[in-house]
Amino acid sequence: MLRSAIIATVLGLAVPAAAENDPVVVELFTSQGCSSCPPADRLMHDLAKRDDVIGLALHVDYWDYIGWEDEYADPDHTLRQRAYARQGGRTMIYTPQMVINGQHDVVGAQSRELERLINAHLTATPEAEVVAKRSGNEVTVDVAPVELPEGEAYDVRVVQYSPMRHASIRRGELAGHELDYANVVDSWQVAGQWDGVAPQQFSAELTSDLPAVVLVQRAGHGPIVAAARVK
Repeated sequence: MLRSAIIATVLGLAVPAAAENDPVVVELFTSQGCSSCPPADRLMHDLAKRDDVIGLALHVDYWDYIGWEDEYADPDHTLRQRAYARQGGRTMIYTPQMVINGQHDVVGAQSRELERLINAHLTATPEAEVVAKRSGNEVTVDVAPVELPEGEAYDVRVVQYSPMRHASIRRGELAGHELDYANVVDSWQVAGQWDGVAPQQFSAELTSDLPAVVLVQRAGHGPIVAAARVK
């Protein structure tokens, strides 16, 4: 189906809406121990409602020492943020930070700058296509190139998330706050690595009934070249 969609595009034929869907991925690195994070957390609620954006909240653990351990934090999220920092030539990580399609970042909750970057990615030429389907706890992922550079490898990542989680914070900088968090990342796995040359299919076993998305990302935490919700 992916190859047919690509051919139809080249020939100027009508393409199914599902094939045209190329959402922008916005990753929010946040923490329940961060007093400046709630505005960005609220912005994630808005992003979670959009069809053209996949918003993911990655809670980090490096503020836990100041009095409150974030119950949704995962050390792997911190490692992912550090990898993005290295890719961008930065030596520090911070919260809140939003990373757009693995390429650009926004400090805090700068909604205008975020929207500018989202729109820039939405209007960019697609580099790859991905379709993901779920049957029970198994997800099948089909990827195909559109306009990719040669000689690169891509990780096919399957991410599951909780659409809404609540926290009653008792200590730390946000002590006394009752906060809701949208699209909290629960688990990550790599279904496989793709050479970006020919269409290929991958499969993965989901770890829960939570909703899932697929990210096709240049190996080494490079740009996200395609993403899709698992249907």
